[in-house]
This record gives sequence, structure tokens and C-alpha cells, in this order.
Amino acid sequence: MSILKNAFLAAAMIAAGASSAAAADYEFKLHHFLGEKAPAHTQMLVPWAKQVEENSGGKVHIEIYPAMTLGGRPPELINQVRDGVVDLVWTVNGYTPGLFPRTEVFELPGIHTNDPAATNQALMDLYETDLKDEYKGVEVMFLHVHAGQAIHMRDTEVHSPEDLAGKKIRIPTRTGAWVIEALGASPVAMPVPELPPALQKGVIDGAFIPWEIIPPLKIQEQTEYQIEGVDKERFGTTTFQVSMNQERWNGLPEDIQKAFRDASGPEWIVKVGEIWAASDDFGIGLATKAGNTHITLTEEETEAFRQALAPVADRWVEEVSAKGIDGAALVEKARAAVASHSAN
Repeated sequence: MSILKNAFLAAAMIAAGASSAAAADYEFKLHHFLGEKAPAHTQMLVPWAKQVEENSGGKVHIEIYPAMTLGGRPPELINQVRDGVVDLVWTVNGYTPGLFPRTEVFELPGIHTNDPAATNQALMDLYETDLKDEYKGVEVMFLHVHAGQAIHMRDTEVHSPEDLAGKKIRIPTRTGAWVIEALGASPVAMPVPELPPALQKGVIDGAFIPWEIIPPLKIQEQTEYQIEGVDKERFGTTTFQVSMNQERWNGLPEDIQKAFRDASGPEWIVKVGEIWAASDDFGIGLATKAGNTHITLTEEETEAFRQALAPVADRWVEEVSAKGIDGAALVEKARAAVASHSAN
């Protein structure tokens, strides 16, 4: 009897959910690359979608599809949304190298250090003044960074750039590759979902990723050491976007557009930074409880990394200048914007 009752209740819940979705005037599919237990899904994308729905008075329903469940690989997400295969995506800009060259300025070491909320605000400031033209085919809901690239090693303790010499290190973006090369290691590009087996099989010796990815991918089981600079200083970061297909956006009435805009405003941009910082703290806590060693470099050790990585920004400026982009000016603007929001 209880089995029948449970089946009835389950069917009722499914029907209620379907009824709620059916009642919405505007249906959206949001596709992304991480699992449904990842903090980015549970703490950022789900609350944001619910806020949009609430702002719309129930006219909007956003169905989120994690872990590439609608098909394809993570680097294909930007084309999926541009082509209208899906309505919305959350993706890593650097999965498609060269497509967002100006936005890359925020990935450089020395631009973002340890405050994702400040960097997010600076990123959105420059989006309005300098970056918007890169996002043709989509309407950006919001851009953000994570807490920054830290070093995760299978079995190598790291206190200096020399400790990484010759090591094979996973990187998320081409700027990340330049960071690894500047440290004398060999970069290996791969989307983050492919990281666990690569670590486990010894295909790579380590990875540049934030702490927040530790729990969903169980990185603590495949590494022994987690390393960061003094005062949580990181060695660059990764930029992300939540964007909608441009034609879909243009076809929405003003009140529905406002529902999305209000959910993606300045307060939310700060909140996203706080979410990623808190998720990072949780991730490193999980690793240390599992017996991993968390190394915080001294000021002197951190300075050695800063010196080794200083040429990366120059390399980026030279690269984008060849495309007619004033990279030097963007570096100065980004640094000033981050500093202004860090002081708040």
C-alpha cells in the first residue's frame, strides 16, 4: 500500500512541476558543463534562475540542464547559445581561445589576486565600456570570475617556481597556458570535467584550478598538495559568462527583460563573488580534513612567483595588439577598476 502511495505522491509532484512549467509564458533552457551538485549550480545558477522567475511574476520558467545533458562538449556551449540550440548557457570564455580577447585581461596574473567580488564588479564595469562588442550573437546576463587559480599537485610539494619545472599541469585557458609556461612547466588543456581521470592516471602532475572544484570532482582523492600565495593570493583566474541567445532576448517584452536584468544587477555581481569565495573556503576545508596539505606561500615565496609571472601580461599585450587592441590600456583600466572596488 505504501509503495502505491509513494508512487502516487511522486506522480503528483511530477505533474505539479509540469503544470508549473506549463503555466509559464516564457520557457528557457539553460545549459552548462558542471554537475548538479557543484556549487556553481546549486548556489549560483539555481538561485539566479529562481529570482528571474520570481521577478517575472511566474511568467518565466528556466529549466537548467547540468553536465552537458543536452549534448556536446563544454567548448561547444557558446555556439549552442549563439545558434539558438539552447536559450541560455553558463560557460568558460577561455574554452574558445581567441573569441573573447579583451575579456582575457581579467585572467592575467596580477589583475585578479584574491577578491572575486571586486574583480566581478571591475569586469562588469569594463564590459559596459570596452568589452561588449566581443559578445555578438548573445545578450550577456552577467560575467564573473572564480576565486582564482591555485595549484593542486598529485605528489609534489611546491614552494617555488622551480618546483614546477618540467611538470605537466592542466590549464583552463590559453592565458593559463602562458602562466604555466612562465613557471617552466608544460600546459595541458582540458575542460575541468575531464580532470579527475587525468590526475588519477598520471596523465598530468597537477592542475591550476580554484578550491571550489575540489568537492564536486573529489580532487582531494587525486592530489596531496594544495598551494596558494600569501593572503590567499592566486595566479590569475578564469572568466565566465551567463548569456542568452540574442534573437531570443530581442523577442522578449520589456517586463520580461527587466526580470532578467533585475536578477543580474550590481548586488548580484557582488553576491556571486561572495558565493565563489565561500565555496573556495569549503573546498580547501574538505581537502585538509581528508589529509591533504594546504600550503600558503610566504611573502618571499609569493614574490618569486610574481616575478616569474610578470612577463605574462606583456605577452598578452603583444598578442592582442597585433589584432588592433590596445592591450596596455586595458591592463591599466582593469587594474584600476579592481583596485577601486577592492577599496570599497
